[in-house]
Amino acid sequence: MSASSEMNLAAILALALLPLPAFAFDVNGIGLGGKEIEVKKAMPSALCKALEWKSDAADRRCDDAKVSVAGVETRIAVFLKAGVVQAYDIRFNVRELERVKSHLRGRWGTPLAEATEVIARQGKPDRKVFKMRWEKGAERAVLVAQLEKKRGSLEVSRGNFPVEIYQVREGSQ
Repeated sequence: MSASSEMNLAAILALALLPLPAFAFDVNGIGLGGKEIEVKKAMPSALCKALEWKSDAADRRCDDAKVSVAGVETRIAVFLKAGVVQAYDIRFNVRELERVKSHLRGRWGTPLAEATEVIARQGKPDRKVFKMRWEKGAERAVLVAQLEKKRGSLEVSRGNFPVEIYQVREGSQ
C-alpha cells in the first residue's frame, strides 16, 4: 500500500471514529439504547429499582433528584428494560424554557415541529402550551411546557413507549 493510500485510509478511519451527529437524543451521557451502568456513571446519585407495576415497556427505573442540563437544574427518570434505556423524562422549571430550547436545538438541530397552542377555556384564562418535537425513525423527543405552570418536561422514547409504560400487565398489583 502506498503512503498516499495509507493516509487516505487513516483519514477515513478518523472520520468514522468521530461522534455521530447529536440526533441520538442523548442528554448528559444518557441516551436511548444505553446501558444501566452508563446511567449510573452519568448520575452517580441515581436510585435504580424495579418498577412498582408490571409493564412490557420497562422493568426498571432510575431516578435522580437533581441533574444539570445546559446549566438548568432538572429532575430525571430513566426507564430501562433488560438493562437497556428505553426512555427518559426530564422535568425543569418553565422559567428556564428558553435556555432548554436553545440547548436542545444546538444538540439535536431544528425540531420537526414547534408551536404554542392556545386552548380557550370558557370562563377561565386561555391555556398556552408550548411544544417542540424531534423524530428520527422510531425515536422521538417531545418538549412540552404549559406556560402558566411551573414545570416543563422533555420526554425521549422510542416506539409506543408513552402509551405502553402505563398499560399495566395482568398479575401486577
